Amino acid sequence: MQGAQLRHQPPAPGRKPVPRGASRMVAKEPMSARLPKANFGFVKSLFWPVLLVVLGFGTYEGATRLLPYADRPISKIAVQGDLSYISQQAVQQRIAPYVASSFFTIDLAGMRTELEQMPWIAHAEVRRVWPDQVVIRLEEQLPVARWGDESLLNNQGQAFTPKELANYEHLPQLFGPQRAQQQVMQQYQVLSQMLRPLGFSIARLELRERGSWFLTTGAGSSGPGIELLLGRGNLVEKMRRFIAIYDKTLKDQITNIARIDLRYANGLAVGWREPVAPTTAQPAVAKN
Repeated sequence: MQGAQLRHQPPAPGRKPVPRGASRMVAKEPMSARLPKANFGFVKSLFWPVLLVVLGFGTYEGATRLLPYADRPISKIAVQGDLSYISQQAVQQRIAPYVASSFFTIDLAGMRTELEQMPWIAHAEVRRVWPDQVVIRLEEQLPVARWGDESLLNNQGQAFTPKELANYEHLPQLFGPQRAQQQVMQQYQVLSQMLRPLGFSIARLELRERGSWFLTTGAGSSGPGIELLLGRGNLVEKMRRFIAIYDKTLKDQITNIARIDLRYANGLAVGWREPVAPTTAQPAVAKN
């Protein structure tokens, strides 16, 4: 039998055996590619916080060194606002303890509190003006009525107590529980507007503890003052009833009326004035 015979030849001494099957040569990676790459993300994330801390520290140090040169003593206090009941001199005396401070150390909140404790000041605004000035803007109380015998009421229904009340006797006098100041003021404003077209003004308005209202008109062109007993609740409705009956019946007799009771559901009762007895003239005696 003829044929080719393949024999496996052993490798020559000193040579590695060749692996069976197909193979390819793979190039080795350079050393730089096999080493781990440096991560600079952490360094970048730390850069801005550190920079901000450095800038903040530098700013603080600079401000600390410059503050003694910028913090000047207060040299001027300017008071603004239309003042009718208090004087600028009284304001200056009140804030005198604060003026000795410097521009940055002056206690603006304390100054404002001190000013608003003055009876005639409703609101105070205090601010610094560079480099050494303080501006004060004041809003005075607007007295609308007397509250009891010792206080005044402003247009918000808030009571305040000035030292002297002798100059405000012309204001209407309101009475009521301490908690009802705003309620009494609101009722005064409503009833005053309703009575004004008739020529009446309100001289006294009282809310008693049990909730009853009593009103006294002032003497004027419509005649002497009269007392209106309004009772509890529905004051506007009762006042409308009085106005309607006044125009039809009571207007011509108003000088003889002392009081009107409006506490009835559908009507009113009239109390008449006592007639004044005429005085007899004493005859003149002739003397020799």
